[in-house]
Amino acid sequence: MVVENGNWIMQGVEQNDSKCIHTVEEATTYIEKVGFLPLFKNEITGFSLEEFTVPEYWWSDDPEKDPWKWREVIAKRGEIAYGKFFGKKVGFISKKWLPVFANYRRDGYDFDALYEDGKAPYKQKLIMDHFMEDKSEAEILSNELKQMAGFGKGGEKGFDGVITALMMQLYLCNSNFCKRRNKKGEEYGWNVAVYTTPEHLWGYDTVTADYKENPKDSLEKLVAHMKVLFPEATDKEIRKVIK
Repeated sequence: MVVENGNWIMQGVEQNDSKCIHTVEEATTYIEKVGFLPLFKNEITGFSLEEFTVPEYWWSDDPEKDPWKWREVIAKRGEIAYGKFFGKKVGFISKKWLPVFANYRRDGYDFDALYEDGKAPYKQKLIMDHFMEDKSEAEILSNELKQMAGFGKGGEKGFDGVITALMMQLYLCNSNFCKRRNKKGEEYGWNVAVYTTPEHLWGYDTVTADYKENPKDSLEKLVAHMKVLFPEATDKEIRKVIK
């Protein structure tokens, strides 16, 4: 995706191109095949869902053709993690590769231990408290979490930035996108994100399976996988996208 005169210009393929991804099922299969994938075009050519889709179908609101709608379907199914995982931008990580990312990005820490060691700011704790211990199965709407954690008018600032940081560390991901409800219980407005933890999707043992490894080794495993997929990409480009 590039921005020209304030407009988003999508980079993709024609519908009849042999590389074209036409459906959410094909997208899911491709993500599972490569292991992890940003939604939008980035420094590495071919390393995005965008580049294999039909540009004019984006934001068409057609659930059969619109990749922007597919991300909601994929997140809701809970078979692939979705969130801001790549350079603070959205993308997908398969169940197979998420433990590798989690070990590297978390530096081998569960969040409570990270905070106790003084390596996580208090604002992150305000949010993560609602996903810990007896609340570990929580799936919370973005606007509700913002209020619950004390952000917004008269409270803490920078909610979106804190959420993004927690996603980059693989402590949070999206599990759905839903409309807000008014006092009468009626839905209104655009869909907003629902947040949860990867542990809620797949269980603690699965998510932390690579904690036994040195986080630096997990990074090298990710880099090696990328070099197989994209041999023309430089080491610098790969590390920039993954880190």
